Amino acid sequence: MIKVMLVEDDASLREIYSIRLAAEGYEIISAGDGEEALAVAVKEKPDLILSDVMMPKISGFDMLDILRSTPETKDIKVVMMTALSSEDQRKRGEALGADRYLVKSQVGIEDVVNVIHEVLGDRDPVSASTANTADITAPANPATPTAPATPSAQPAPAAPTAPATSTEVTTPNLNGPVAG
Repeated sequence: MIKVMLVEDDASLREIYSIRLAAEGYEIISAGDGEEALAVAVKEKPDLILSDVMMPKISGFDMLDILRSTPETKDIKVVMMTALSSEDQRKRGEALGADRYLVKSQVGIEDVVNVIHEVLGDRDPVSASTANTADITAPANPATPTAPATPSAQPAPAAPTAPATSTEVTTPNLNGPVAG
């Protein structure tokens, strides 16, 4: 099972993300600050860490810097999620080795879930997105011109035309008088 660690000092947010990511089938471990996260990361070796930036004790940036310089944790995927939206903060996160940098005010929980799947590369591409679903259902749309739809569209009008006479004769007998 893929292990995701949530590092968030807000217990309510940590719980919300834990529930949603557990529903995706991930094993969830969590930490309330960067210091705890470092200890847990070395012990648990998660596949991905979703971390806040502004936290007590050790910030998410400092935690990321330490993770990347520690042999046991340097290859763990890290998604930083923060209220810090400045370009300087984004560049700092990327320079420290974040796999993704998300601004909380610009993403919803489903966006975060999709980014985690993308970073981990663990989602089946056929059922992963609505774009793929649209591609699968698009040929079924009768307005979409396709080679198979054209031959079946031409015989269809001819077939009902010939039996229509017999349908008119037998329908009143089965259903009663025809209003006309």
